[in-house]
Amino acid sequence: MDLRGAIKSIFGGDKKITASTWKEIGGYTSYFSSFGADAYANEVVRACIRTLSEHTSKANVKVLRDGMPGDSAMQKLIQYRPNLYMNGKDFLYKTRTLLEINNVAFIYIMRDELGRFTGLYPMPKAQYEAVEFEGRLYITFRFGSGSVQTHSWEDLAVLRKDYNSSDIWGDSNSPILTSLDLLNTTGEGMANAIKSTSNLRGILKTTKSMLSDADRKKHKDNFVNDYMTMANGSGIASLDATQDFIPLSLQPQIANYKNIEELRNNIYRYFGVNEDILMSKADSDQREAFYEAKIEPFLLALSLELTNKIFTSKQRGFLNEIMFESNRMSYMSMNEKLALVAMVDRGAMTPNEWRQALNLAPLDGGDTPIRRLDTVPTESTEVEDDKQG
Repeated sequence: MDLRGAIKSIFGGDKKITASTWKEIGGYTSYFSSFGADAYANEVVRACIRTLSEHTSKANVKVLRDGMPGDSAMQKLIQYRPNLYMNGKDFLYKTRTLLEINNVAFIYIMRDELGRFTGLYPMPKAQYEAVEFEGRLYITFRFGSGSVQTHSWEDLAVLRKDYNSSDIWGDSNSPILTSLDLLNTTGEGMANAIKSTSNLRGILKTTKSMLSDADRKKHKDNFVNDYMTMANGSGIASLDATQDFIPLSLQPQIANYKNIEELRNNIYRYFGVNEDILMSKADSDQREAFYEAKIEPFLLALSLELTNKIFTSKQRGFLNEIMFESNRMSYMSMNEKLALVAMVDRGAMTPNEWRQALNLAPLDGGDTPIRRLDTVPTESTEVEDDKQG
């Protein structure tokens, strides 16, 4: 199925309205072209975005009613099949990828005829335009297939990064283009230098004067065919007094490792990752810092946006909430996870919570807190002292 067919299966065909351009308070343009397709083709950029998206996609969703877990149907829908094409992991992965590439991600909130929530769909790469119709804000999407979709602001969950100039979307990723261009140029230069120096092996000089172009080419071809091919198993060449072969040893001038490393580090810093995170070699402190800096803010923004766009003001007043969270204990080392057993026998964690940190299956009765016999609540100790007194 092509993009046009995929869009129709989600939205039921093109939706267009007659509208005027939305006027932002700051006078910023309300038209935004998708940026970053070429940047995403760069291996370093893709490695950074893949790492961010993979870690983000491990989060779980909780739907709270009256501040307590209570809507299992909505929770299962978001976790397992938010739309026709994606499970919950794919949904988080794609949303994070779109955000990193474009600095804005639109999630279409699907509803039935009665306005009830039925799913979530991250809008594909497109050109976006903010338009106004009857005093309401809409976003028009122009896809590469030629299809056009227009959706109201209330039906779109919107995530922004580098949120500055516009009220609608984040600034572009243009600051990283210089480093990307230099890195790409360095790679191409290395390839061209190696090719050029490997092609010219030497010069065949002849003492015969006034040779025609055809004769010079004939001498060169004969020499190459006789001595510069795999057929010459001896590796020995024989020349008469009229010919002299001068070998060339060319050393390609290419950027050194430090230059390339600095360019790569510029890209790492821009996306907030490092070599240890990319290669899964980070220790527990580094993983915890990475979670707090790059994963938790995204999950918080997504939780707030979906809560505000799916639930009404009245429902939010009853503490109805959608919450994405990642198990922070998964970023601990194995020794740190094993040490949590001290929290179990003091009643601070249940046995199943500890087993979950170790990726073990839950036990029957494991959701009940336990306490060692030599530990009792302070109030119980005071009562016992009063009895003895």
